[in-house]
Amino acid sequence: MTPAMPPRRPDEEHRAATPLELFFDLVFVVAIATAAGDLHHGIAERHVFSALVGYGAAFFGTWWAWVNFTWFASAYDPDDVPYRLLVFVQMTGALIFAAGVSSLAHGDLLVATVGYVVMRIALVAQWLRAASNDPKRRTTALRYAMGVFTVQLGWVALLFAPERAVPVGFVTLAAVELAIPAWAEAEHPTSWHPHHIAERYGLFTIIVLGESVLSATGSIQSVLLGDAWEAGLIPTIAGGLLILYSMWWIYFEDDCGRLLTSNRRAFVWGYTHYLVFGAAAAVGAGLSVVTDAFTGHAELTARAAAWAVAIPVAIYVACLWALMDRGHGKRFAKAPGALVALLALLTPFAPSPILMLGLLLAAYVAMKSVVKRAAVALG
Repeated sequence: MTPAMPPRRPDEEHRAATPLELFFDLVFVVAIATAAGDLHHGIAERHVFSALVGYGAAFFGTWWAWVNFTWFASAYDPDDVPYRLLVFVQMTGALIFAAGVSSLAHGDLLVATVGYVVMRIALVAQWLRAASNDPKRRTTALRYAMGVFTVQLGWVALLFAPERAVPVGFVTLAAVELAIPAWAEAEHPTSWHPHHIAERYGLFTIIVLGESVLSATGSIQSVLLGDAWEAGLIPTIAGGLLILYSMWWIYFEDDCGRLLTSNRRAFVWGYTHYLVFGAAAAVGAGLSVVTDAFTGHAELTARAAAWAVAIPVAIYVACLWALMDRGHGKRFAKAPGALVALLALLTPFAPSPILMLGLLLAAYVAMKSVVKRAAVALG
């Protein structure tokens, strides 16, 4: 008799994201937009440190909830009625969490924790179901279920902790969350699909890049529909578009699935994407800060606001260079990414910083394309 939830084959051909996975991703758009919007307003009002801390916490919750679902679905996805219903419960929890993102960024954990409880109850049920249907990986699935349930009790307990203990408690629980997969997978690794995982991460990259699309649209509206002509925004808009298009190109230039050859590499890949995704969404927030600075709606100069774009761009480029380009054997293929990340941090000193940053990334894209073509030609 065929199990109700058999493990998926990691070498399954033509494995693609399902409509349910795409539907699940959609609920995270709200959470990301809210977190990025809070970051934008915090920086514009010169509350930089508190804005960054709140954004980091809110984005961690968003990213980790998505990661938990994505890797489970890559290993187990029968697409039957019980599975779909449990995913709907997870989506409901994600929507509740999204409603509490702004409160979470300001230290109020209640609504976000309620959303997390809903999501985690459904995830524990999924892992228990997998344990009953996959004897080989029963210990792995039970470890996931026990780990997720136990740490969720910790999140609930944090609601009752003294305010001064919340930051330490949050960091501790986040560290435990990140440790659970390594502990669970040590017994018998789950059968995740490398190219499916790469596609899922690529789709989420497009979602976080949507924040930059939204910011570029806001800048264009400021020029075309504003009460006064903002000529100074023209180079900023051009630079912002170059940044957006280049960030997309840099990410999707290579086949990322080929890099996921082991659990160790998968952990590095998956966890580094917290910085990749967070930086990509933060670029959109930074572009909004720059627009506010030009139109007089921010307590920063346009040059100071440029750091809000340059820093996340540098993080994005450096992380992708470390994940992708360093895998090439040729030394010349390793150098440009690190250099571009460093140069990105210098662009705020340029006369038109956002335009200069966009031109720098466009040049990097051109360089990567030339190197790739040369490597193909040389076999």
